[in-house]
Amino acid sequence: MSSRVEHALQKLKATGIRMTPQRQAILTFLMESMTHPSADEIYRSLEPKFPNMSVATVYNNLKVFVEAGLVRELTYGDGASRFDADMSDHYHVTCEQCGTIVDFEHSPLSDIEREVEQHTGFVVKGHRMEFYGTCPDCMAKSSSVH
Repeated sequence: MSSRVEHALQKLKATGIRMTPQRQAILTFLMESMTHPSADEIYRSLEPKFPNMSVATVYNNLKVFVEAGLVRELTYGDGASRFDADMSDHYHVTCEQCGTIVDFEHSPLSDIEREVEQHTGFVVKGHRMEFYGTCPDCMAKSSSVH
């Protein structure tokens, strides 16, 4: 078990959340996944190992993880939430053709947040910046079709 998973399990235990085998499997899957999976994708991946687990169980556990600050829910225009266990400050670029989401590291935009506060009077608690385009795989597929 990775140290990230162990740390997350300790954090859950400290907040009084009981660790079940399903919870541990969902959390481990998320921590090891680089694909920003949906609840359905998590369910389909874990269902062979946990045949009695329902999609509702996955959703409920993801909600627990989000509330505990271990997982970030990414909501986009298509209505399908995706989940990210990397809680560091980073951004995402999404392929408009296949839906792949890739992490993109960039220095925090705190200067822009301060500027927004000065111009609007708001107290900014965070921001979301998203990039959209076509991933290399989809570009290769479309160029081979022509």
